[in-house]
Amino acid sequence: MKKREFKAESQRLLDLMIHSIYTHKEIFLREILSNASDAIDKLKYVSLTDQGVGLNAGDFGIRITVDEPNRTLTVSDNGIGMNEEELETHLGVIANSGSLQFRKELGEGEESGVIGQFGVGFYSAFMVADHITVITKKYGEAQAYRWESDGVDGYTVEPCEKEQAGTDVIMHLKADGEDEPEEYSRYLKPHEIRALVKKYSDYIRFPIRMEMPRSRRKEGSSDDKPEYEEVMEEETLNSMVPLWQRKKSDVTREEYDEFYRQRFGEFAAPQSVIAVSAEGAVTYKALLFIPSRRPGLYGTEDFQPGLQLYSAGVMIMDKCAELLPECFNFVRGVVESPDLSLNISRELLQHDRQLKIISANLEKKIRAELARMLRDEREEYEKLWQNFGLQLKVAAFNHYGEKKEQLQDLLLFYSSREKKLVTLEEYVSRMPEGQKYIYYASGDTVEAVDHMPQTELLKDRDMEILYFTDRADEFLADILHEYHGKPFRSVANGDLELEDDKRPEETASEQETIAFIKETLGEAVDEVKASARLKTHPVCLSSGEGMTFEMEKYFSVVQPEMGMKARRILEVNVDHPAFAALKTARITDPERAKKYAQVFYQQALLIAGLPLADPSGYTDLLCSLWN
Repeated sequence: MKKREFKAESQRLLDLMIHSIYTHKEIFLREILSNASDAIDKLKYVSLTDQGVGLNAGDFGIRITVDEPNRTLTVSDNGIGMNEEELETHLGVIANSGSLQFRKELGEGEESGVIGQFGVGFYSAFMVADHITVITKKYGEAQAYRWESDGVDGYTVEPCEKEQAGTDVIMHLKADGEDEPEEYSRYLKPHEIRALVKKYSDYIRFPIRMEMPRSRRKEGSSDDKPEYEEVMEEETLNSMVPLWQRKKSDVTREEYDEFYRQRFGEFAAPQSVIAVSAEGAVTYKALLFIPSRRPGLYGTEDFQPGLQLYSAGVMIMDKCAELLPECFNFVRGVVESPDLSLNISRELLQHDRQLKIISANLEKKIRAELARMLRDEREEYEKLWQNFGLQLKVAAFNHYGEKKEQLQDLLLFYSSREKKLVTLEEYVSRMPEGQKYIYYASGDTVEAVDHMPQTELLKDRDMEILYFTDRADEFLADILHEYHGKPFRSVANGDLELEDDKRPEETASEQETIAFIKETLGEAVDEVKASARLKTHPVCLSSGEGMTFEMEKYFSVVQPEMGMKARRILEVNVDHPAFAALKTARITDPERAKKYAQVFYQQALLIAGLPLADPSGYTDLLCSLWN
């Protein structure tokens, strides 16, 4: 029998198919099963007008057969089949798609469920097979045909016998490589095949059946010493009807929870479920889950966000990041749409208008659900905030605050007055008349912030302070700038601008003492001044406008080579006994007064959470004052 050559620059194109287009070898099974599903869809469409098909909806199906000794894997369908001309056209010409032609013949607006459109999926089998045999019989024709190929060398076509219409794709698997003992043999393991079907083809709408090993008790074995044997039983491997295709009213919360656990490997139920069914510019269905715990690797460079993407029941991508905005990258879920433009490998999405529309709509749905939780299920939202609040904060100031308007009402901060998390809207609604600013204080923990000397004056006036305990908070305040016309103002930096906040002018002695402290500390501080915010504490540091101490701490970790530092303004409480002692020592014992000035500065650094240049030197300094 004469071997025929592939058309369309066969050797080069087929080599590209095998080595370049597909990322993972296991994709081949998805492609062969998808082709089988397409073939059944075509015959099912014919059956709508041709009673001679003789098959009911429940009669259609796909069968997988494993022959491990002979290293063959067979996928059989009872679909439309092919004749000799179609074998030549579809399997002899790489990148000629019969499914695409079928879809064109249906016309616009007709839903077929057929996904193929590039005519290359079949050849992905050569990634794992060194020889492929196709036995096929076209519906309505008497003659069946056998197509065989070893790959780039070409193919043969000859008549053969086959009773029913349909197609068998018989793949002889390659020998395993020395470095990977199970490289190809894994595709002869029933449990491996089942896992791949569940992963990629679980929602093909025709049953995919296969014989699976089962352990069964031998007949006649005693109850005391039961004996078991392995038998093969037929099993349907795929679910066929995905949960997101069912009406929301027909699905229980327990079913959603179980789907989430199985699909995403979680033991805890999700906090919230969002079911979306959209028609219009783009038709799609989505099932989204807000996790009740942080996904594995979340917050690390290895974490991969994204939603699972399906088309016609076939998984196209496991993690399509383009469907989720960065701010909601913790959301898990699936999206299915017949309107997406797929690339040649069906692994990646062409960045098109449809994708952007779906992404924008899902973002609105997620944001609306979070707002609902915040309003109606406050405790649940606060649990979510513990897991993903930092992500929402970072997303609000990233990209120069591109998402700040959408996210600012979802943000929570600890309140000095309420002793719990509050929203910006709640804070502003409680502001007394005449308060100009949203006041905040920054530190590592709520407890540390609560003891900051700079908060005393506002607390005495029963004014609410937001506690910033995340490194992102001050960047966020800088980007937000204001909320409902109320600017953000740090209690540690700049003038608090409170009514009746003017203190008496310093006396000449106080001014001289302040000048003495500045002279003693030299370039260690940018300025020394009498504080208008301290009441019971002797000193504190402020940075004025611009970079804050929290920002300095952040950059010291992520960009230490930059050496970025905030200004150091030492504020002293001229009414405090410690200042009075320094003022007296300046006259009676200047050297001792210099030590007091150093202690003031070192204490202010500690209060601000900034490192001491010489901790042991500070200890010696304190001990020297005991003499």
